[in-house]
Amino acid sequence: MKNGYRVVDMDTHVNPNFETLEKYMEAGFRKRLDELKPYLREQDYGTGKLTTITIAPYPYERFPGEAPKDDEGLIKPGGRGALEKRVTKSSSHHRVPPQAGVQDEDVGARLKDMDLEGRDLDFLIPGTWVSAVSGIKDPTLIEGLYRAYHHYMRTYCSQAPARLKSMLVVPGGDVKWAVEEVKARGQEPWVSAVWPLLPAGMPVDHPDLDPLWEVMNDLHLPIFFHSFFYEPPYFPGYRDIWGNAAVARTAAHPWAAARFLSYLIVGRIFDRFPNINAAAAEVGQGWLPHWTVRLGEMINYVSGATPKLKHAPIDYVRMGRFRVGAEPFEGPEITKFCIEMLGEGALMHQSDYPHGEANFPDTAEIVMNWSFWKDLGPEALKKHMSGNADSYLRLS
Repeated sequence: MKNGYRVVDMDTHVNPNFETLEKYMEAGFRKRLDELKPYLREQDYGTGKLTTITIAPYPYERFPGEAPKDDEGLIKPGGRGALEKRVTKSSSHHRVPPQAGVQDEDVGARLKDMDLEGRDLDFLIPGTWVSAVSGIKDPTLIEGLYRAYHHYMRTYCSQAPARLKSMLVVPGGDVKWAVEEVKARGQEPWVSAVWPLLPAGMPVDHPDLDPLWEVMNDLHLPIFFHSFFYEPPYFPGYRDIWGNAAVARTAAHPWAAARFLSYLIVGRIFDRFPNINAAAAEVGQGWLPHWTVRLGEMINYVSGATPKLKHAPIDYVRMGRFRVGAEPFEGPEITKFCIEMLGEGALMHQSDYPHGEANFPDTAEIVMNWSFWKDLGPEALKKHMSGNADSYLRLS
């Protein structure tokens, strides 16, 4: 609790290193470790060298004002990510550093950090490797890694099941396996959503995905989405961003989220599967009112290009079928505008803990202290800090 309000943080991260993930791999899959070696990258985090997974990181090497570079030749398995050695401690917003190990296996340290900030529940999002492995051509390698992650996540959350929740990650390239995994694990206490990781060229409204939506609809499991910008599946327009990492990350998350939402609507996922809601984290909120209004006009103007929908695009958001985590750095003016345009049910609190963009341990208090809550009232603040997230995660 913080200032008498329950706090649910919809954007907190875990990122087990490969050494940890290996402990949770099933015995049959461990025999295939040699096949993963090309994708392994050893990095020094200051506390010792650890291994991560990188599949095909796009480097974004151009500095503004330079002539464009041919980055394509730099893409390679096990290569350097576009943020490596570019995000420095000096750019961190932390007043107090998060405890070491919270992204790996130290649940006790995470719970202490949660108590320090006043977070009642952390929704846990895995690192970039989870989306990146969608670029591996062999689906059985992807599935072995996802299964290991699920074993890890079940163990991690079991130490505080009322305070730690996450999602199943499933490959869009093997819908049969995805359906079986959701059926097998969808009712485990740590599972509150499903993140379908779609291979390049597969839209979220592809008819092959219908069996997945059907089982999720039966279980009332929502769809989750978190964009990453430099690994597969790359964000829309990634090759035409003129090569700069800061500009690429500015565009990546809202562009990817806007495309995702658009096809949930025009592909009639919401209309055909009434028990499925969706949400996105770390994509910002300011784009959402503009995009849904514009999409509605384009549907009307470009007549015949989309099927008949039950509602206008903006109304799916107002109904709570789609929510986003509100990034605190976008500030009170944009956040208030979004609530006024979309209603009190569209936004959820998020911090990006333990990453540098989080104002740890002050994010929740910073948001609560925005003056406009006096105009909107305590019920609006309650929904923002926890009520909307509890509804999305099926906890209320």
